[in-house]
Amino acid sequence: MNPYQSPRETYLAATVSTASPQQLLVMLYERLTLDLQRASEALRNGEPSKAHEPLLHAQEIVLELNASLDVDAWDGASSLAALYDYLHSELVKANIGKNLRVTDFCLDIVSTLRDTWRDAALSLVAKSA
Repeated sequence: MNPYQSPRETYLAATVSTASPQQLLVMLYERLTLDLQRASEALRNGEPSKAHEPLLHAQEIVLELNASLDVDAWDGASSLAALYDYLHSELVKANIGKNLRVTDFCLDIVSTLRDTWRDAALSLVAKSA
C-alpha cells in the first residue's frame, strides 16, 4: 500500500486485488462502457478533443481483454478474439476521425458484451452459493 494514495485510490486497489476473475472481467467492461459513454457525450457536445483520452483508454482495455483471452479455453474464444480485433480497429477509426456514429456503434457492442459477462458472472455466483 502506498502511503501517498488517496482513500479512493486505496479503495480501488483493494477492490481490484480482492476481486475474482469474473468480477475483474465485469469491472473492465464497465470501465470500457464508461469510457465510450464519455467519448460519445464529448462528441455529441461538439468537444472532440475531450473524446480522445476516453477513446484511447477504451482501446487499451480492448487490447488487454484480447491479450488475456485464452483462445483454447472454449469454442467461442477465437470468435471473441476476432470481435476484439474488430472492435479495436473501430475504436482507432472513431478516435482518428472523432466519429460519433462509430463510437456509438462500439458502445452498443460493448454494452451487450458487458451485460452478457455480468449475467454469466452472476450465474456463477448463484451456482456456488
